[in-house]
Amino acid sequence: MDDPVTYYDEHDEAEWDRLTATLHGRLEWEGSVDQLEDGLPESGRVLDVGGGAGRYAVWLAERGYHVTLVDPSAGQRELAREKIAERDLGDGVTIRPGDVRDLDFDRDTFDATLCLGGPLSHVLDADERATAARELRRVTAPGSPVFASVMGRLHWLVLYLAAGTEHLAHAAELAESGDYDRAFVDRIDYDSAFTETHFFRAAEFEDLLGGVGFDVERLVGLEGLASVLSAGPLRDRTDDLSERQLAGVRRLVDELRDDRTVADMSAHMLAVCRA
Repeated sequence: MDDPVTYYDEHDEAEWDRLTATLHGRLEWEGSVDQLEDGLPESGRVLDVGGGAGRYAVWLAERGYHVTLVDPSAGQRELAREKIAERDLGDGVTIRPGDVRDLDFDRDTFDATLCLGGPLSHVLDADERATAARELRRVTAPGSPVFASVMGRLHWLVLYLAAGTEHLAHAAELAESGDYDRAFVDRIDYDSAFTETHFFRAAEFEDLLGGVGFDVERLVGLEGLASVLSAGPLRDRTDDLSERQLAGVRRLVDELRDDRTVADMSAHMLAVCRA
């Protein structure tokens, strides 16, 4: 199991493609963009923390925002530079190394902050997660929006059940802690293709944000009940869905997006906050 920086260095193109290559990824993207369109100011400086290969930075720059993307992965930052240059958006985007736990910016610098896709999920220590959340609030102007999404624990457990492997014996341990780390995979003797991650419950996520002073306005499930389409045979069938069926999936996800139980079951849950 690689550490997060090594993992994302080695999966740069895959991370760029992740939000468009599958229905599951597109639902995460579409749900996130819906929240950004509703909650971003009309203009201003936006920080994209853990912005990776630049999907959101490109989207923001195309709409006239002044974007600063920070990411600890050199591979992701290099790919982001390429994607931004291809679209002639270099004047609108600054790319810097950075870690969500220690953001090198003055207090109240940004008019909005993004932390999307799970950067907080890759901070395994609970105290460091609180530090990271405080950093997101510190660099964002008072009253300005912060959009943060994390990976959901219940969804990961559903994947365990769907896989039906011998590792089911350890599912309760993951349910209790949420920590999918090197110690866990060593105990179950598993060669993981993913990286170290803390998977969240909805109440835990809200407590983390509220505990550092955020006003959590909304918690939504990005993939919602359609999270199950990321697993096994169901995932393999999504390419065969008709346009009518795809529209039905999207309507279902949209209809239940604000349902708290659905958010807790989603592969990614997104909180819309005020600093």
